[in-house]
Amino acid sequence: MHEKRFEGNRDRLRSPERVERLEVERVIDLCLEGIHALSILDVGMGTALFTEAFFRRGLSVSGIDANPEMVVASRSYLPAGDFQEGVAESLSYLDDSFDMVFFGLLLHETDDTLKALIEAYRVARKRVCILEWPYREQPFGPPLAHRLDPEILLAFFHQAGFQNWNIDQLENTTLYRLDK
Repeated sequence: MHEKRFEGNRDRLRSPERVERLEVERVIDLCLEGIHALSILDVGMGTALFTEAFFRRGLSVSGIDANPEMVVASRSYLPAGDFQEGVAESLSYLDDSFDMVFFGLLLHETDDTLKALIEAYRVARKRVCILEWPYREQPFGPPLAHRLDPEILLAFFHQAGFQNWNIDQLENTTLYRLDK
């Protein structure tokens, strides 16, 4: 399980170059656009880079990661967050637990993309946001074989129960905003 899981240097996840490449503040703005959110679950939060940005906007933040080292790292960066070990395909939260669920460059690492989306739909009250690498070769990010084909992804959105979504092409990533 989780053979595509990130196992690299966790400090690299917060390097200034990476933070700039990921347009963190712009992503947060887009995720929150058009909804009133008080709580968020960051699935695969890594070192809580995005979680921390949501927290600065006043949201109550929770996160899960399959890697226990990332849970420890997240707690060190953001002691106010509720971080647990867990996987996207089996979220240990009640239905409609969070206003928003966020996947920050994680969905391509799941073992079962559709099951992860179904779980996100279940625990989200308002929106699910998915930041992913575009389906093309880039000098950074995972190899093309690990990236998600947008046509398949859109079919999964529908199968998971989402009827409305927006796609934002950012400079280096793609943000999918799925509303319930």
